[in-house]
Amino acid sequence: MALTPPRTLSPEALGRSDPDTASGVDGKPWGLPASILLDAEDEGSMDVILVGSSEPSLPPSPRPGRERIAYEVKVNQHSIEDVCLCCGSFQVWTQHPLFEGGMCAPCKDKFLDSLFLYDEDGYQSYCSICCSGQTLLICESPDCTRCYCFECVDTLVGPGTSGKVHAMSNWLCFLCLPFPSHGLLQRRRKWRARLKAFQDREAESPLEVFKTVPAWKREPIRVLSLFGAIGQELASLGFLESGSGHGRLKHLEDVTDVVRRDVEEWGPFDLLYGATPPLGHTCEHPPGWYLFQFHRVRQYAWPPPGSGRPFFWMFVDHLLLTADDLAVAARFLETQPVTIQEARGRAVQDAVHVWSNIPAVRSKDSALASEDELLLLAQDRQRAALPTRGPAKLVKNCFLPLREYFKYFSSELTSSL
Repeated sequence: MALTPPRTLSPEALGRSDPDTASGVDGKPWGLPASILLDAEDEGSMDVILVGSSEPSLPPSPRPGRERIAYEVKVNQHSIEDVCLCCGSFQVWTQHPLFEGGMCAPCKDKFLDSLFLYDEDGYQSYCSICCSGQTLLICESPDCTRCYCFECVDTLVGPGTSGKVHAMSNWLCFLCLPFPSHGLLQRRRKWRARLKAFQDREAESPLEVFKTVPAWKREPIRVLSLFGAIGQELASLGFLESGSGHGRLKHLEDVTDVVRRDVEEWGPFDLLYGATPPLGHTCEHPPGWYLFQFHRVRQYAWPPPGSGRPFFWMFVDHLLLTADDLAVAARFLETQPVTIQEARGRAVQDAVHVWSNIPAVRSKDSALASEDELLLLAQDRQRAALPTRGPAKLVKNCFLPLREYFKYFSSELTSSL
């Protein structure tokens, strides 16, 4: 079921002043130019505490929930790895992949479901620490999309820190700053590799999860689209820059004569997209043909074993596949479909089935209607011969997690939504 995104503070709402003269708590430089950012994998043994360099006052007594984390660590000398960084529970299931600290089983599940969910403004929908939060501070590095809730910042960095960050200009987040320590918040070394290992180990999905790519290593995306054109959607999200040659898209309507050598000569590709025709459009082949051709071309486009190169794919069915076809698709694509729908009140206006390995697509599952209701919707659309709007409305934002892997060129993400 889809999660409702919280309200996110925009950069303009954070009281901007001159970014070149911004300073952090105690005069420390929080607003740093992006040119000095260091990836955790490349940093040395720096241990600079940016906030709370002088020992903060200890809470007088333990409090319930997350507010007791500082007391348990500083007074009772518990290791922060034995406390859930997200909720304060001692029922630790695993370790937080980004910051030092534990994570209980419910918070682990929430983290896996929510970390790669994005709002339409291009920023992540939830706090990068607890994957919750109502009011969020957003990182202002042009290459970062991460957010942090007030409660996490005040609990783990220091009381009142969120207010000071709120009044600051050009704030860079705890994963972007070169300093690894901020009060109790200690960034893990090699956190990108740890995040991949965390997802591989804890996620239920058998699909491979790729390690995210540092901003300065991201290259323009190379896309092969079959049957369904998505160039306009990707360009509006900033993955394809109009008229500059940056980013590359090849679109094919018929792949009957395409062989492996063709795909290898055109590629390599980073994203493969395919779809059945939208309801109301002419179908030149049986619906299952589009599925089998997509599966065949996906085998040609897949990187060699062991390359480690991120490769993403998505197949969208506009409610044309039968129940038997859906079962075959799940077997060939090795994952169950996600249903994404648009509803007004209790009435379903549009819906699609989606198979993909893009992070968090499964979290967007909004299947509130039964398969019978979706079948009736498909029959009504076919009888009326009314074309649907294609992928723009329903699956467009599913591509936003690719910002963690590929270069993007536009920040005007909402201009054409």
